[in-house]
Amino acid sequence: MNLPPQVTERAFARLAEIGAGDQGKALRVAVEGGGCSGFQYEIKLDDVADDDLILEGEGEKVVVDSVSLPFLSNAVIDFTEELIGARFVIENPNATSSCGCGTSFSM
Repeated sequence: MNLPPQVTERAFARLAEIGAGDQGKALRVAVEGGGCSGFQYEIKLDDVADDDLILEGEGEKVVVDSVSLPFLSNAVIDFTEELIGARFVIENPNATSSCGCGTSFSM
């Protein structure tokens, strides 16, 4: 069974901090072909499109397009702050391997 991705409270809180909703934007999480492992994530602030799945929390939105959705089934969208920087991350149970940077994966 394909379940939609989940978004952590920490990710929604970060979107609120940067004012994404106030700007009328949502965090788009998409999967594209390419990267060093076959697929790569594209994460950016964007407008909501008609075919998007909309995940909402704390007045903020995360959107996933219909083509990317099967690749992100049961995934967790989070935000992390580490010594090397702060970024949105995807914990994807569908990925069989990923590269060191965390933005590229294979299935």
